[in-house]
Amino acid sequence: MHFECFIYSVGEPFEMKMTRIATRAACFRYLRICLATISIYCAASFQASAASPSKASPAAQAPVAEGKDGWLFLESELRFLSFPVFWGKQALQSARSPKPEAADPLPAIVDFSRQLAGRGILLFVVPVPPKAWHGARLPARALEGLSSDSLGKFYKLLTAEGVKVIDLRAAFKEREEAGEQMYCKTDSHWSGAGCVAAAVTVAKALADAGVAVSQSPLPARWTQARIRGDLLDLKQAPPSEEELLQIRRIGDAPLQPNPSSSLLVLGDSHTLVFHDFLAEGAGFPDQLAKETGITPDWIGTRGSGANAVRVSLLRRALKEPSYLESKKAIVWCFAAREFTESEQGWQRLPLTVEKSVK
Repeated sequence: MHFECFIYSVGEPFEMKMTRIATRAACFRYLRICLATISIYCAASFQASAASPSKASPAAQAPVAEGKDGWLFLESELRFLSFPVFWGKQALQSARSPKPEAADPLPAIVDFSRQLAGRGILLFVVPVPPKAWHGARLPARALEGLSSDSLGKFYKLLTAEGVKVIDLRAAFKEREEAGEQMYCKTDSHWSGAGCVAAAVTVAKALADAGVAVSQSPLPARWTQARIRGDLLDLKQAPPSEEELLQIRRIGDAPLQPNPSSSLLVLGDSHTLVFHDFLAEGAGFPDQLAKETGITPDWIGTRGSGANAVRVSLLRRALKEPSYLESKKAIVWCFAAREFTESEQGWQRLPLTVEKSVK
């Protein structure tokens, strides 16, 4: 008996796609993926009413905290650092997401790593250390996550499960002690120097794992950039307030992504800052290209790096079935606060799904 159905789905913004599916079984498999994707993006609109009293609503307090000497911090980052344990059963209390099945980040990260390993692709998880991790600039807060080294403990759990974690804290600390500034004073992202330090550290980790890297001959030059930090806008500071940063520009023209590259950068706005916004030619993909000699492809988002970029990767793999064949390594970079602050939690998502079965 012949069975045929068509599923309409929204791909990129306002782009309607029609997928022909030949069998009933394939139809239901594809429908499950569509429903899973929809649930990821719809959950956020119900956050405030669904959150328990122990999960303070983002509207309950100002989004920005003032530290010492004019340093600004996201309250969500301070909230993350207040938890000594944010995985396992304790994730039900620490996670911002109201979905208990997506509260714990550990299973989703391990699952993603194993799916990629099954395809011969190395995953490197690169959580950007919280800006508030540098305690000398913090407002007076009792942050148990700092005192108990919650991040270090969590990274050990991931490593024990075979996940390659690149912990940037030691490199950042060394450079801070040498007088470099790893974070923007009035923005939620790393600084130009922090971006370079991250790329150098990641390049070394890639090389240690057997990925062939060599520094690119692309020209690099340090220059100044004047920025309006996002925390100033959240704080509703006067428009005249700005920050002057040192950034390292790579090449003579903006770097373009290479879809056939062996290296893919996946992540939140840390993969885009100084490349797509605040500056050009000085972002993480640019610095990584300089330090590895590999022009990467990248999938970035200016939202959470927990789920959305993996959904984008799934869409890309569905649209181009051979896309992942060239990939040898994926660098997944996101703010460490997302371990608790991802509003949709941490979904276990498939890497690919068959579009049709005959």
